[in-house]
Amino acid sequence: MANRDWIEEIRVRGSEAVDRIKELVSEGNIRKVVLKKEDGEVLFELPLTAGVLAGGAITLVAPVIAAIGAAAAFLAHVKLEVHRSEDDGGGDEGDGAS
Repeated sequence: MANRDWIEEIRVRGSEAVDRIKELVSEGNIRKVVLKKEDGEVLFELPLTAGVLAGGAITLVAPVIAAIGAAAAFLAHVKLEVHRSEDDGGGDEGDGAS
């Protein structure tokens, strides 16, 4: 089985950044969220490990999310760079069929 990694960039209003990050964290396949200004300057990086993603992820990262909200509130728009990782399931490999 191989992991498939990709990055997506989402543009949101500064005031909506915290809610969007909470949604992303609850999805569970997020490895890192990077908050950037529109010009690309990095404001925060929020690495998420598999252990953090299992139950209670929002509670564990709440202080960081609060800081992100404070910084983003002063900006009209921000970019969220979302690093995702997904197990592709391995397809037909190892299914036991001959």
